[in-house]
Amino acid sequence: MVMMGMVNSVMNFFVPPASLVVMACAWPALCFINTCEWLYKNFHSEDMEYKVVIVTGASSGIGEQIAYEYAKRRVNLVLVARRENRLQGISEKARALGAKHVMIVGADVVKEDECRRFINQAVSYYGRLDHLVNTVSLGHTFYLEEAADTSIFPHLLDINFWGNVYPTYVALPHLHQTNGRIVVNAAVETWLPLPRMSLYAAAKAALINFYDTLRFEMNDEVGVTIATHGWIAGSEMSGGKFMLEEGAEMQWREEREVNGSGGPIEDYAKMIVSGACRGDHYVKYPSWYDIFLVYRYFASGVLNWTLRQLLASHGTRRMSLMGTGRPLLLESGASSPRRSEPSSSPWRRSESSSSPWSSSPPRRILAGPSGGPVSFSSSRSSPVQMHKLE
Repeated sequence: MVMMGMVNSVMNFFVPPASLVVMACAWPALCFINTCEWLYKNFHSEDMEYKVVIVTGASSGIGEQIAYEYAKRRVNLVLVARRENRLQGISEKARALGAKHVMIVGADVVKEDECRRFINQAVSYYGRLDHLVNTVSLGHTFYLEEAADTSIFPHLLDINFWGNVYPTYVALPHLHQTNGRIVVNAAVETWLPLPRMSLYAAAKAALINFYDTLRFEMNDEVGVTIATHGWIAGSEMSGGKFMLEEGAEMQWREEREVNGSGGPIEDYAKMIVSGACRGDHYVKYPSWYDIFLVYRYFASGVLNWTLRQLLASHGTRRMSLMGTGRPLLLESGASSPRRSEPSSSPWRRSESSSSPWSSSPPRRILAGPSGGPVSFSSSRSSPVQMHKLE
């Protein structure tokens, strides 16, 4: 036991710097090999014409853009989302872009029986399944200690983990028959720690580990493409679909985008589809985020200090509403109970006499991932600045 401890101590001292030296020496050769492999795969990319692709979370954002990219490749599309009413317009645009046929299905992917229903429906109609694309996701931006209602925690994990696992589990027998592929939308927060995303990051990290393991289990009989992204512009958040209170960001959507200044989601979707058709194991957008992996494992203190400096909040924390015991105002899907009259200004301030936080009973104003509403209690009585992003 003592000898093993000494061996580990020596290895801890020598292996990290030695590995960095080897990596630095091998880096040019690895880049050359990766470039050749990329070129070969581009010339031998999978022909998707007439093949069958299921896209979950296709009602907006990343899922919608992925559907358009597959449509350009003349596939048969199956679009799945809870908001079935939004899929009609997307299906029409997909057909205009070149999709051979489009089927729309309203379903909740956190329910195994509904996953079995839409996958069996697609296979029964088309006779096969080639790609399953999982884009369903639920984000949050609250500090964990601010959460007053922990009932939202299971919903976060259900959407971000089981909402991907259940469709995969049901689809695997059909994907085996066609040597198909599973495409997963993840995020850089799985290994790059960012504040106010603890539960989301944990669920996405579990998702990546699940699919990395599944890839080995499938032994390349079914391919797995894991897509990760950093900050992406063009989300529903910046499209005027959500009401924001005191700068807090409420993220409720069927795909993961971050409210920030980055590349458009169209570029990310195009990279995902191209990578999946090439047979890539990973798609990263942007790829320069990878450098932080080196810092995380070899200089974690430097990375943590840098992130604290970059992300330090000056003044009072701007906390998110979800799970904090305060009500959420959602503009898309259903009309907000307090928006009784239009306002010409994007900035509104509620009057104390009509403030929705003046009453103590819970207000059921947000639909949960299973179709039922999520209740949030209200204890605030003072007027609050409201922000609407157009």
